[in-house]
Amino acid sequence: MTPVFQRLLLATEHTDFDAGAERVALAMAGHCRLPLAVILPLVSNPEYEAVAPQLAARAEHEAMVKLAELQAQADAAGVALELRVRRGEEPWQEIVAEARGQRADLLVTRRRGRRGFLANLLVGDMVSKVAGHAPCHVLMVPRAAAMWQRGILAAIDGSPTAERVADTASAVAAQCSLPLTFVRVARTDEHPQAETALDAAVARAAACGVTASAQVAEGKVHEAVIATLARVQADLLVVGLHGEGAIEHATLGSHARRMIALAETPVLIVRP
Repeated sequence: MTPVFQRLLLATEHTDFDAGAERVALAMAGHCRLPLAVILPLVSNPEYEAVAPQLAARAEHEAMVKLAELQAQADAAGVALELRVRRGEEPWQEIVAEARGQRADLLVTRRRGRRGFLANLLVGDMVSKVAGHAPCHVLMVPRAAAMWQRGILAAIDGSPTAERVADTASAVAAQCSLPLTFVRVARTDEHPQAETALDAAVARAAACGVTASAQVAEGKVHEAVIATLARVQADLLVVGLHGEGAIEHATLGSHARRMIALAETPVLIVRP
């Protein structure tokens, strides 16, 4: 079976908080027998390099040490790496540019950390900048998480992205031979419309050869989805961006941000 994602890009600062993203990216590349591109962003600009050349040189050396450690991990896993350091004032822009240059179809990154640009992915608009501007799907991985083995939960809503979420989740479930559950959160009076949307998602899964189940949940969207994630014992959550075609106009809604913050599993963010 052709892998769902064929051009993987890992964005990492190689800290403890990146361990989950690195683990999952290497596992995906090894499982699918694919090479793995890696970008390590460094905050830099010509003025900084001119005024503090010693600090710039130290940062460069530390980056090389980190890349050597990553290469050793990849060698042990039998994964071919393409390593690159990119310098810029806005590291998220360097990651997005690298994703475009690599024509990546999946960007794997950590969820949060204490420092650096990735530390603020769930604060303010940084997560929207990374996810909303990336030319591909984005997988955010908590540091303790591993590649999914139990099941997949796809959260759908009434947006046009729902079909993309259903198709992507179904393809991953088919490739990994895992159970798939769809969930839609709705008020009691909205159950008929929710059930219709879920039936459509189940039908799309069937077209991929996947027998999916579906549930309507009530309550606050992020809380209901996370509760369903635990109840069905899934270890991959799939959610969608909202946008009108162009990825530059896509955004990650507040519900999705809260789901990412609360989930202990990787979260796959599907672009429109």
